[in-house]
Amino acid sequence: MRLSEFDFPFDESLIADYPVSPRDHARLLVVPRKGEPAFQHARVNDLPNLLRSDDVVVLNDTKVIPARLHGTKRSTGGKIEALLVRPLKEASWEVLLKGHVDVGQILEFQEEATAEVLERSQERTVLRIDTHGSIKDLLEKIGEVPLPPYIKRPADERDKEAYQTVFAQSEGAVAAPTAGLHFTEPLFAALEQKGIQLVTVTLHVGPGTFRPVTVDRIEDHHMAAEWFDIPEAAAQRLNAAKAEGRRIVAVGTTSVRTLESAVNEAGQIRSGPGETRLFITPGFRFAMVDALLTNFHLPRTTLLMLVSAFGGLDQLRAAYAEAITARYRFYSYGDAMLIQ
Repeated sequence: MRLSEFDFPFDESLIADYPVSPRDHARLLVVPRKGEPAFQHARVNDLPNLLRSDDVVVLNDTKVIPARLHGTKRSTGGKIEALLVRPLKEASWEVLLKGHVDVGQILEFQEEATAEVLERSQERTVLRIDTHGSIKDLLEKIGEVPLPPYIKRPADERDKEAYQTVFAQSEGAVAAPTAGLHFTEPLFAALEQKGIQLVTVTLHVGPGTFRPVTVDRIEDHHMAAEWFDIPEAAAQRLNAAKAEGRRIVAVGTTSVRTLESAVNEAGQIRSGPGETRLFITPGFRFAMVDALLTNFHLPRTTLLMLVSAFGGLDQLRAAYAEAITARYRFYSYGDAMLIQ
């Protein structure tokens, strides 16, 4: 398929700079997977009435770390920005770095840390970081919430809470699983009161999820690896639900990729940790996920391709047109759609 097939006209004024409050009052476009478009307009807190009483809802409990650091080059004082992606060995980290640097260059992050550029290529940048305490302490002290670049404002104190799900547990993500941002404790209580089961898995969202697709044939795009883990209890609940014919409702594209990456040849979920490079595009056969709650995504992205694979490309084009006409709020802090 061609990259141009995943484009759509868009009004940038629809990009949400802040989330709604309460979180579960975000608007929700209900999109049928089959048949003619017959969209329903609701809100996220309507989910207990929109889902079936025996559904299993799967959430990604990854926790965003304040992974963005602002610094300077020791040699020139020129400004740089580093986004810590994943730890390697011997205090080295793979990072996304804005600014021109050479291998061997020393970077300074206020008076809290220095870093040497060990590797700089198109594929990756690696820094060896020297700090007074732990990297976690460093990030807590001077790190910034890694808001997406389409939010054209600096991160502030509100984002420390707003850009984190209320159920976040496992630290390691450099971006939030944004569909999960809509959930609140009252919504969880309402879902459980109806009999809907809640299951958590973990996928640490990395920059590979958001890496631009630059090839014309989307099949030529390669996903970067992301770490996931499925607890044994979660796998047992999911496998039992499938055996009983109950629906699995994934919250967010990261939950989808986690589940579909862990399905074995017998159609069952394997528990435990792993890495996934799964790239889901139209034509993919979903083995585990039956319904999907997701935000609205950027054109020409792997996220939009996954959602198009699940809901059908023509149906998704119609849904996005409906959302634009109805002035839904888009992207990380925006509204959502339920495809079922």
